[in-house]
Amino acid sequence: MVDENDPVQDVTRTPAGDRPEPTRRVVVVTGASSGIGLAAAEELARRGDHVVLVGRHAQRLRLAADRVRLASGAAPPVYRADFAVLDEVRALAEALLAAYPRIDVLANNAGALFPRRVTTVDGFELTIQANHLAPFLLTNLLRDRIDRVVTTASAAHRQGRLDPDRLDSPGRYVPLLVYGTSKQANILFAAEAARRWPGLLSVSYHPGVVRTRFGAENPVVAAYYRFAPWLRSPAKGADTLVWLATVDAAGVVNGGYYVDRRPRRPGGRAADPALAARLWEASERAVRPWLTG
Repeated sequence: MVDENDPVQDVTRTPAGDRPEPTRRVVVVTGASSGIGLAAAEELARRGDHVVLVGRHAQRLRLAADRVRLASGAAPPVYRADFAVLDEVRALAEALLAAYPRIDVLANNAGALFPRRVTTVDGFELTIQANHLAPFLLTNLLRDRIDRVVTTASAAHRQGRLDPDRLDSPGRYVPLLVYGTSKQANILFAAEAARRWPGLLSVSYHPGVVRTRFGAENPVVAAYYRFAPWLRSPAKGADTLVWLATVDAAGVVNGGYYVDRRPRRPGGRAADPALAARLWEASERAVRPWLTG
């Protein structure tokens, strides 16, 4: 059994072990314990990939691993890490580097919306850390092993007000605006990674509005995502993620933003390469202790 408070090094292991067959792709999915991440993990495993599940809650990860095993016939390896703690993100990267000589796809899917301002133990506003700084750090630490990065963004980026010099969104805290800012950061990061790292395929996508645990910390938002009849299923929301993770690279616009498998121009400042460069530099400064420590 894995306790919720176990450090990430005490990962949940499965009988399948961490060594995939040489012919199987290795796909790491963050936020894989429910919703879009779990649906994508099930489908990718069903197609024959060696899928690695990453999530925050040990019990939900165990349940997710059971579902992936039923989908594919093989129990997946599972790693627990809380993106609100950058020490755990670094430890996760070290564990993955020790386990895998290559990572064919990193799906940066973990993300959340929070109802009130919270400052993490690392000194950052929680939304920007969990949704952007943590995946930025993880991707940088794994860079030499990765061939492809798929980042879950959102159409909510159009509501964002990103200022790389003020990543903590100071002033009045409006949850949807702060969330939108983090989604702007996702799109800009994906585009800038494609520019800075030749040979890496990096894309972002909008999954649609999906019936998931999103916004579970806010009763009003949680009720909407639970009961609104027009929401997409997690499998439908995961469709573009799975496609971007599997399609031939020649058929994808590197650095692009996708909606329903089609490239789209992101709104407003999320398409600004100068802003993307500034964000990258600010993000590097923010996580430097964990990049070099």
